[in-house]
Amino acid sequence: MNPPAWPSATELQTHRLVLEPLRVAHAEQAATAFADQTLHRYTGGHPATADELQQRYARQVVGHSPDGQHGWLNWMLRERRSDQLVGTLQATISQAADGSRSAELAWVVVDAHQGQRLAAEAATAAAAWISDQGTAVLVAHVHPDNVASAATAHRLGMTPTPALVDGEVEWRGSLASPSC
Repeated sequence: MNPPAWPSATELQTHRLVLEPLRVAHAEQAATAFADQTLHRYTGGHPATADELQQRYARQVVGHSPDGQHGWLNWMLRERRSDQLVGTLQATISQAADGSRSAELAWVVVDAHQGQRLAAEAATAAAAWISDQGTAVLVAHVHPDNVASAATAHRLGMTPTPALVDGEVEWRGSLASPSC
């Protein structure tokens, strides 16, 4: 079976943000913007260096997993007013045997810009765009203690399921009506 043709991320705009499709050239600025260890309090790991990000971004900008079975959409979140890089948004698209698609979303907003609902704003814009590309289901995995990400998932119309994936609660929802 041939891998599906996956959509490519395009620039999206919201009232406060520009969602820029990921480029390898983002690595230097991203290494500085995401250098805070507290961004890893729920996911583990450590802040990546510019070199590590260049390597990661070079793999991600391809737009699909190495086997072609998953589409990868990656955006950098830039505040329109200040032009600062304030976060990232990722969507991993999967296609079931019946042809239906789901998108697993993940977001990060730098500490200095948290509490402003920027993740919800960006994820709502991306979810609408992803829906237009033929995806009907959203999924997110949220650490049980990450109240802010749970609120973002809820604003997207997702609800928690009993499923735990790597210690994170799986949230699911339809793309029919995000309510941010």
